[in-house]
Amino acid sequence: MKQVWIIDDDEEMGRAVGLMLKLLDCDTRAFFNARAAAQTLLSGKAPDLLLLDINMPEVSGLDLLEFLRRRKEWKHLPIVMLSSEAADVMIDRALEMGADGYVTKPVTIEELEKVMSQAFYKHLTS
Repeated sequence: MKQVWIIDDDEEMGRAVGLMLKLLDCDTRAFFNARAAAQTLLSGKAPDLLLLDINMPEVSGLDLLEFLRRRKEWKHLPIVMLSSEAADVMIDRALEMGADGYVTKPVTIEELEKVMSQAFYKHLTS
């Protein structure tokens, strides 16, 4: 069973995505800010994949993405951005910074399954 962390300041969205992930046979953990997720990662725990919102208070999802991609221990951690930001410029920026996929809210279970599969495959072949 894959361990997927959801990092989103919108608790309702986090719960909804968590329910979809359970239907996809994933174990989940929710974080409602990027700082808490980073602290847990720094303690030595890591998921199989991160679903990361962009717009969060204090530390944005892009800030966390940049932090993770600069550290060798998380270079190959699959990270999918899950955001209400649908502008091509934002999607391109996230992908250039190292995100393995990008889906916009509201997300369907089919979209989630597809982008996660692509992210896992990318890291299996790299």
